[in-house]
Amino acid sequence: MNGFPFAIVGFDLDGTMVDTAGDLTAAVNHALSLAARAPLAEAEVRPMIGLGAKHMLEQGFLATGGVPGGDFERLFQELLSYYEANIAVHSRAFPGLTDALDRLDERGVRIAVVTNKREHMARKLLGELGLADRFAAIIGGDTLGPDNAKPSPAPIRAMIEQCGGGEAAFVGDSIYDVMAAKAAEVTSVAVSFGFLDRPVEDLGADHVIDHFNALMPLLETL
Repeated sequence: MNGFPFAIVGFDLDGTMVDTAGDLTAAVNHALSLAARAPLAEAEVRPMIGLGAKHMLEQGFLATGGVPGGDFERLFQELLSYYEANIAVHSRAFPGLTDALDRLDERGVRIAVVTNKREHMARKLLGELGLADRFAAIIGGDTLGPDNAKPSPAPIRAMIEQCGGGEAAFVGDSIYDVMAAKAAEVTSVAVSFGFLDRPVEDLGADHVIDHFNALMPLLETL
């Protein structure tokens, strides 16, 4: 790999590779409207993203008066159906992502996605954005079962196994990404432009980048 220090580079999806906040906000507001709740602004929903859709909806209901009891599961299914039907209306790759992927490809690095989004939805979103075929592995929050999503290191370890082994780095935007990477003993890189619920410096990542054009120069020095 021409001296490049990593055989594998993995990425979180929402808030790291792709800005999905617009479509996720629309899905949350669809479910809230069915419960006669006021809509939330995108800026309010952004920090709720990252631990899966159910957690996001729970946070949305908590912000608008509390989680409804017996009706929550139906509303959650409504959110999923709406989101799947409108998964890439507003979602776009963050600036510099495709160039970074190109440069990793040129170095022979295997690239992967590890997300807490359900696997079939992750594949659908990446497919609609023309990115799905670029990854050696796509691991969702349900791929290994409900107890093995991030912050568990299990999906990071599965990523390494599916990509054939070797030194790995993982890029994400949440404390769960950093916790999973550290537990799996891989280099962690946090993006400052993601769906942050705290200052990026407080995530505890090994490194921080402010734009994808900084990723390759960083990795080449490690």
